[in-house]
Amino acid sequence: MTLDIKSIDIQPKRETFGHVARRIGEGKAATRYEEATYDLQATHNFHYRPTYNPKYELYDTDKTAIKMEDWYKFLDPRQYYYSNYVMTRAKQQEVAEQNFTFIEKRDLLSVMPQDVKNEILNHVLPLRHYEWGANMNNLQLVSESYGAAFASASMFHAEDRLGNAQYITRIGLMISENETDVLDNSKEAWLNDASWQPLRKALEDSFVLEDWFELHMVQNIIMDGFIQPLFFNVYEQELNARGGSAQGMMSEFITTWYEESSKWTDKTIEVASSESEENAQLLSSWAIKYIEIMEEATLALAKNIVENPTSTVATIKENLINRLNKNGLKV
Repeated sequence: MTLDIKSIDIQPKRETFGHVARRIGEGKAATRYEEATYDLQATHNFHYRPTYNPKYELYDTDKTAIKMEDWYKFLDPRQYYYSNYVMTRAKQQEVAEQNFTFIEKRDLLSVMPQDVKNEILNHVLPLRHYEWGANMNNLQLVSESYGAAFASASMFHAEDRLGNAQYITRIGLMISENETDVLDNSKEAWLNDASWQPLRKALEDSFVLEDWFELHMVQNIIMDGFIQPLFFNVYEQELNARGGSAQGMMSEFITTWYEESSKWTDKTIEVASSESEENAQLLSSWAIKYIEIMEEATLALAKNIVENPTSTVATIKENLINRLNKNGLKV
């Protein structure tokens, strides 16, 4: 007896959910990102206004001065949803762990000059508090922003900032051979050292901003646009020349993360500014205001760590302005 097994193709009645199909077109297969993002924002049946802010509905488009016809234009160019975000960060963490293991196995910190170690402990470790503040601000974006496309990316960004803070803490503990006093000292510097106070003030002022898109621009565009290049690019290049190349290996996760996350932050500015001239003008005015504040704050820190602080900060500022103008602003 022989068996004749035949295969048949069963055409699905539909390729995706109805609300996604209405956006991408009937009969088209949606990506996992599109299915995990489009139209998840609650829009109706808010019975009560929140008692902590009764001016607005629980989810309200008026919580920012930015106006958008469709809030799902803020799609993440990385197309992160939970699954691929977690896998991407897990792979990056494996690389980071290999770097830390390599440094310990080859005892690279034993050949790092003590003055370089002290500089990293004094001038880099306080950044763990900056990253914590960035985590708080991005969680505020998750709470106040409108549209799942923006809120979900902000949630991932908030978790990344906690990861950055933990890596900076780990660097300090490795250099100090697990002396926890260095963490207390970094907190003392963050709270009382004069060079850190302009940045601390700028960060704490951002905590009380009501407009969530303004907060996004201040934290994720302007502040990071100054701080990340200074500490994890320019300063590390100078440390390399002085025998501190292990610092670059230990902070590799942060460097890679900033390059990647800038694709999302740049896209948000491009989308908002291209929506209307009013949006572009408002974003430009915010940029001008906060660039001036952060230029002063960054210069105070740059004087401690780089040879030519004025020209270094001027270059960082110029690069940031070029980046903003490229995305539709006039700064």
